[in-house]
Amino acid sequence: MTVTALVSGGKDSIYAAYLADTQGWPVDELLTLVPSDPESMMFHTPNVDLVALQAEAWGKHHRRVEVAGRGEADELAALDRALGAGSGPVVTGAIASSYQWARLLRVADRHGRRLYAPLWRKPPATVVREELSAGLEVLLVHLAAEPLPSSWLGERLTLARLAELERLAREVRPVNVAGEGGEYESLVVDAPFFAARLEIDRERRRVDASTARLDILSAHLKRKAEVGRAGPGP
Repeated sequence: MTVTALVSGGKDSIYAAYLADTQGWPVDELLTLVPSDPESMMFHTPNVDLVALQAEAWGKHHRRVEVAGRGEADELAALDRALGAGSGPVVTGAIASSYQWARLLRVADRHGRRLYAPLWRKPPATVVREELSAGLEVLLVHLAAEPLPSSWLGERLTLARLAELERLAREVRPVNVAGEGGEYESLVVDAPFFAARLEIDRERRRVDASTARLDILSAHLKRKAEVGRAGPGP
């Protein structure tokens, strides 16, 4: 039996896989679906190539499946192929997206695989607080909601920034503070269960009237012992 965690590199999928590990569902592999459509409704697209480094830092097997073509039918066909290659539970970081949940459940059920979603229907702010309390270091790599300033691009998601998100959601415009509505996308660069952290070597920032995106062009792993010897950062 193989326990497969669908992981995009963002905070929710990494945290859900970690919870599965600690709740009696040890994850055997991190599975990444790589869409050709940057506007995919099913799958996260920013910086998905970095999941391989996260898996190495975590000591997990990583499997990457390319999505041939665009659109829902092509994405579901790729998911069907990917889940058909294993057995056992499938872990997802879905919180409230009925669109994703219904489609994941249908495909997993077709292959007799149980869908495990430890974050499902939790309040978004609670999820983010849990993730930060668990020690995840999270960068904001894509901003696509009107109240979120482009100056946040590449910055860490912290409790103070979450509080500001909650204020903006109350006073300016309703947003999902966990980002599940596409308001923002994230990247986990470190966690207590990683043996190494991701260090960014080269990046490209793209900012226009409606979105801001951080493309990480290259990165490497730095072992925690090396981080400690280097001393505190600026």
